[in-house]
Amino acid sequence: MTLTTYFDYVILPILTISVILAFIRLYKGPQIFDRVIALDLIITIGIGIITVYSIRTSQEVFLDIAMILALIAFLGTIAFSFYLEKQSNDD
Repeated sequence: MTLTTYFDYVILPILTISVILAFIRLYKGPQIFDRVIALDLIITIGIGIITVYSIRTSQEVFLDIAMILALIAFLGTIAFSFYLEKQSNDD
């Protein structure tokens, strides 16, 4: 089994199923916290897909894009959790 075959038949289907499950949690999330975590998970899985594509095509520039996307996702999650904490303290 080559690395390309492993990516195509093992890793990408697992990532696809993960994205579908995360979208279900984003849609059905009973609270806003569940939706924020689901959105962060979708971005993280997207970073994994970008990384797999980068390795398959041997294009290193996509790894830089994945790192920038991870930083933006992290900062967005931190900012939103700070906002939710401030909102709950005001009540």
